[in-house]
Amino acid sequence: MQVGNTVDPDTASLGLLIGRLVVGLLMAAHGSQKLFGWFGGHGLEGTGKFFGSLGFLPGRTFATLAGLGELASGLLIALGLLGAIGPAIMLSVMIVAGMSVHWRHGLFATNNGIELPLLYATGAVALAFTGYGRYSLDSLLGLTGFSAPTVTLVALGVGIIGGIANLSVRWKAA
Repeated sequence: MQVGNTVDPDTASLGLLIGRLVVGLLMAAHGSQKLFGWFGGHGLEGTGKFFGSLGFLPGRTFATLAGLGELASGLLIALGLLGAIGPAIMLSVMIVAGMSVHWRHGLFATNNGIELPLLYATGAVALAFTGYGRYSLDSLLGLTGFSAPTVTLVALGVGIIGGIANLSVRWKAA
C-alpha cells in the first residue's frame, strides 16, 4: 500500500519476496535441468554435448559450471541470501546464454531469442540494487554488508567480466 510518496516497507518486502521466489526458483529449476535432468532437462550428458557443439570445450565441464551457477544463483535469490552475489552469478550466466545461444535469433522466446535471458538478467540486476527486503535470510541474519552499494557494484561488475571472460574462451575455441 502506498502512503503519500513512500511505499509501506512490509508491502514492498512482500513484493520482493514474490519476485525473488519466481525468479530464483525458476532459475534453480533451470540449473537442475542441466545438472540432474530434472523437469525435462537433458542432464549433464546431453547438455554437455550441446555446450560442446557451441564451442564450449570440454562441454560437460562448461555445462556443470553453468548448471551450478544457475542453481546457486537461483537459490541465493529465492532465499534472499548474500545480497548481490546471487544476482551477479545469474547475470554472468545469462550474459553467456544470451550471447552464445539466443542473440542471433532476435528478441522473442518464440524464436529462441534473447527475451528470457534478458528478463532473468534484468530481474537479477533489479534485485541486486533494491535488496531483498524484510522477508529474506539476509534480513533475518543481519547480513547487510552484501547489499552495500559498493559491494553491489563490484559484484555486478565481476559478474559482467565473468560472463565476457567465459564467452572469450568459447570464441577462442571456435
